[in-house]
Amino acid sequence: MIRRLDETSPSDYLEIGLRSGLEIHQQLDTEKKLFCRCPVLPYRDDYDAQVLRHMRPTLSELGEYDGTALMEFKTRKNIIYQINKNTICTYEIDDTPPFELNRQALEFGLEITMLLNCKLVSEIHVQRKQYLDGSIPAGFQRTTILGVDGWIPFGDRRINIIQLGLEEDACREVSDRGHLRVYLTDRLGIPLIETVTAPEMRTPHEVAQVARILSNLARASGKVRRGIGAARQDVNVSVEGGRRVEIKGVSRIPEIPLLVHNEAFRQVSLLEIKAELGRRGIGDTDFSHKVLDQTGELAGTSYPPAASALKQGHRLRSVLLRGYSGLLSVPTQPGKTFADEISDRVRVIACLDTLPNIVHDGGGGESFSGAEWEILKRNASFRPEDALVVVWGSPEDLETAVGEIAIRAREAIDGVINETRQSLPDGTNGFERILPGPNRMYPDTDLPPIAIGNELIGRITSGLPERPWEREERYVTAGAAPESARQMSISPLRDLYDEALKVSDYSPGELMHFFLSTLSHLKKRIDVREVPGDVLLHVLSATGDSGLPLEAAAAVLRSVCIPGGINISDALKALEIPGDDEIRKMAGDLVREMDTETMGEGALARRLTGMIVEKSGFLAKGARVTEIVREFIPAGSEFAASSRNSRR
Repeated sequence: MIRRLDETSPSDYLEIGLRSGLEIHQQLDTEKKLFCRCPVLPYRDDYDAQVLRHMRPTLSELGEYDGTALMEFKTRKNIIYQINKNTICTYEIDDTPPFELNRQALEFGLEITMLLNCKLVSEIHVQRKQYLDGSIPAGFQRTTILGVDGWIPFGDRRINIIQLGLEEDACREVSDRGHLRVYLTDRLGIPLIETVTAPEMRTPHEVAQVARILSNLARASGKVRRGIGAARQDVNVSVEGGRRVEIKGVSRIPEIPLLVHNEAFRQVSLLEIKAELGRRGIGDTDFSHKVLDQTGELAGTSYPPAASALKQGHRLRSVLLRGYSGLLSVPTQPGKTFADEISDRVRVIACLDTLPNIVHDGGGGESFSGAEWEILKRNASFRPEDALVVVWGSPEDLETAVGEIAIRAREAIDGVINETRQSLPDGTNGFERILPGPNRMYPDTDLPPIAIGNELIGRITSGLPERPWEREERYVTAGAAPESARQMSISPLRDLYDEALKVSDYSPGELMHFFLSTLSHLKKRIDVREVPGDVLLHVLSATGDSGLPLEAAAAVLRSVCIPGGINISDALKALEIPGDDEIRKMAGDLVREMDTETMGEGALARRLTGMIVEKSGFLAKGARVTEIVREFIPAGSEFAASSRNSRR
C-alpha cells in the first residue's frame, strides 16, 4: 500500500497502528575525547597513515553470537582507517587500554540527564557494544547509562524518556564499495549522549516535533557541539502486526516525517504480502526454492549487466521461489518493490553493489529476452505460480547472494522483520543490517564503576539552566507572542535578553523584537559577527534612561561597533531625534509627492510610517510617527480628493 504523506490523516496512522520513537545522538562540547586525552578538533580529510583491519564476531557472555555480527562477517569486508596524528592515539586503534572516563563529559551528560527529568543511576558501569561494520577499530563501542525514566512535555501529554546514555562516537565513513570500506578517525571517540524515547509518537509529524524539543533542550544546555555531523537521529517505526525497524543516521529533523511515513506503509505492504502468502498456503515449513547455475545458457545474452559480468569471468545463477508469482512486483515504497528488498540484501551482504544486481520474471523494464527467460524457466522447472530471480557475480559472492535471496524471500512469510535501515535522500530507506540483539552487549573489564555522589549531583543541580519550555512559558506569561517566545527560548541571546529586561526601560515585546530581528539586521549592515554583551547592555540602559526609542539603541550601536567607532557617550550626543514638527513636515512633503489615489487608508499609513522612520535613520519612534501620519490621512474617499487639490 503506497500513500502520499500530504494525503494521510492522523486517523489513517491510528488505523494502521503507527508507533514511533527516537534515539538522538548528540556530541558533547568537550575539549578531549571520552576515553583518551586526544583533543576534539574540527573534522579534516587529510591523514598521515592507514590501518587495515578485518572484523570477526565474538561470543557473548551467554556463549552466543549476535545476529548482526554474523551478518557483517558474511560481507568479508576489508576495513581501512585513515589516521591523522593530531586527533588519534593508540587507544582508538585498540592498542592500549582506555584512560579514565572524561569527567567533563560525565558532568555535561549528567546535566542534560537531569534536564530530561531522568532518575540518575547511582554508579556508572561501562559496557562494550559490538560493532562489526568497522566503524570502531576495536570492534566494540564503550557505552554507559546515566539515567532512566525521564520525560518531556508534549502538548497536553508527556513523552517518556527510556534512558540517556554516554558513549564514544564512531568513525566517519569515507566510502563503501565492494569488499572495501574506508573510514576517517577524526570523529572517533568524541563524547556522545544518546537519548532514547518511548515509542509514543503516533504520527510522522509528532516524531519531528519531539525531535525538535529534544534538540532545543540540548542546545539550551550550552553543552553540545553544533554543526554538520554533531547530531544524528535514529527513528524507530512499527505498525500493528509489524516489528520495530530502526532508520539510522537521519541528519536533519525536517526529513523525519517523510521517512516515518514511508516506513510505516512499507510495513503495511509487507504485511499484505504475508497475508497473501498465507492465502496461498505458504508457511515457514512450506517454503521451497531451487538454485541453478545458468551461466552456460546465458553465455550469449545481450542484457548489458549480465553480459558485462560474463566478460569479467563472473557467473549467473537463478533462484526459483515456489508460489511467489507476482509478489516481487508488489510496491513497498515510492519507486520500490519487494524485489528491491531482495536487491538490497544482495548489495549489502554479498557486496554486489553495482545496480541492477538482480532481475526477476515479470519485473518489467530492460531484462533478458523472452526466449532467454523461457530457457531459464524450463531449466528451473518453473510453474505459473512461481517467481524466478537471476543474479550475477564472482563465485564466492554468488554463494552469499543466492543464500540471501532465499533468506529474504522466506522472511516475507513473517511479514516485517527487525532491521536497521539507512535513510535515503528521497525519503525512502534501504537495508543496512539486521537489528542488533542483546547478545552484542557485555561488561567492560578495563574500567571500574564510578559512583555518582551527592556532592556532584548538588553542584550540577545548582547550575541547571532553565528548560526551553519553561522559559517559553515565562515569556508568554509576560506578554510575548507565542512564536517570538519560542524563538527567544532557544536563542543564544536568551540570557542577554533577560539581563536587558533588568537594566533597560523598554517593554518585553520591544526588546524581544530587537533581539530576534533588529540586532541580526544591524550586524549584517555593519559587517560584524558579534556585538559584545556588555556594550549592548550599556547602550540599552543608556538610551532607555534617556527616554529614547529603541531605534536609538541601534543607531548608537552602529556608531560604536563599526571599525574605528566612537564611544557610547559621544554616540548618544550625536543623535538627532526628530521632533513632532519635523515628522509632520516629512509626512506633508511625502504625501504631496506620492500617488495616493490607489492606496487604502491603512496601507498608506504603513507606507508613510516606514518611509519616515527610515528617513530619520530609524530614530523616530514608529508608534509616534503613525499617530502623526494619521493627521494627514482623512478617513474615506475625502483623502483622495484633498490630496489631488493640494497637488494642484
